[in-house]
Amino acid sequence: QVQLVESGGGLVQAGGSLRLSCAASGRTFSRYAMAWFRQAPGKEREFVTAISWNGASTHYADSVKGRFTISRDNVKNTGYLQMNSLKPEDTAVYHCAAGTAGITTMATQYGYWGQGTQVTVSS
Repeated sequence: QVQLVESGGGLVQAGGSLRLSCAASGRTFSRYAMAWFRQAPGKEREFVTAISWNGASTHYADSVKGRFTISRDNVKNTGYLQMNSLKPEDTAVYHCAAGTAGITTMATQYGYWGQGTQVTVSS
């Protein structure tokens, strides 16, 4: 089992920045690819970004490319999502996820999920 706990969400004005963290415990975090998904009210869960187990590979949704950066520190068992130039449409609950299938945009390929952290971007 891997337990994931997100933090760092909050209220920010458009154009601002936030850094989300995803703290992992349980099995060795470095064995897993990690991803961030988000879900806005009334919308389906949406892939945001993912990173390979060693941080060598990343993938971003077009909507966040150039604004968001995913990273991880396997010594600290923590993943990060740096979000810059935030837009109101980025408002959502952000979840981190971990899985053994490598980088994928499919939520079903991630077996472990955090409870989420709210990000609200005001215009």
